[in-house]
Amino acid sequence: MANTSQPVHRTALLASAVALLGLLSACGSEGSTSSAPQPTEAPRTTSPDTGASTAPAVTTAPSDTAGSASASARTDGRCHTSELRAAVGRVDPGAGQRNFPIVLTNTSDRTCTLYGYPGVAFVDASGKQLGPDPERAPASPETVTLTPGKSAWAGLSFSSPQISGARTATPAALLVTPPDERDPIEVEWTAGEVPVGGDESSVSVTALDAGTGP
Repeated sequence: MANTSQPVHRTALLASAVALLGLLSACGSEGSTSSAPQPTEAPRTTSPDTGASTAPAVTTAPSDTAGSASASARTDGRCHTSELRAAVGRVDPGAGQRNFPIVLTNTSDRTCTLYGYPGVAFVDASGKQLGPDPERAPASPETVTLTPGKSAWAGLSFSSPQISGARTATPAALLVTPPDERDPIEVEWTAGEVPVGGDESSVSVTALDAGTGP
């Protein structure tokens, strides 16, 4: 009779080996699923031109350089002598006084401002000043904004020399200096004698106001 114990034994050994291999594979799978979580990277974008993956761009706060430049430009809005035309209006006599509006007109193409009192001085044909500087009439000046073509005025007043008896002279011109400027504007003087000395010879000037006079 044939011996069958040897094949049966091989079959049993093969089954044991397969079972052991399955057990080891199961252990390996469980170990791989228990690994520590990986760090998450920032999302990346793909360049439409090259197809290359690129990191997201960093967004920065908008610069305020333009705003600072605009603010700086606004701080120097003063009207300069070169941007103005000066004129002396018609006399407005009253109660022994002679009153003249001194008018400054913006001839530039920008808006500018005037604040305070203009400087004024009577001069002869050689440019020599006649009489003392005018006194400033008490006032609370306000900023006058002049768009192109607009004007501001100040009042120039003195007692009529025929009444006051003050020493007089006839100026060739009136020098008008805008507030905070150094260069004057020369305006021809055609209104006759002005007081330049003695009692009752004072001349006064008012602060600038909008318009061309009363």
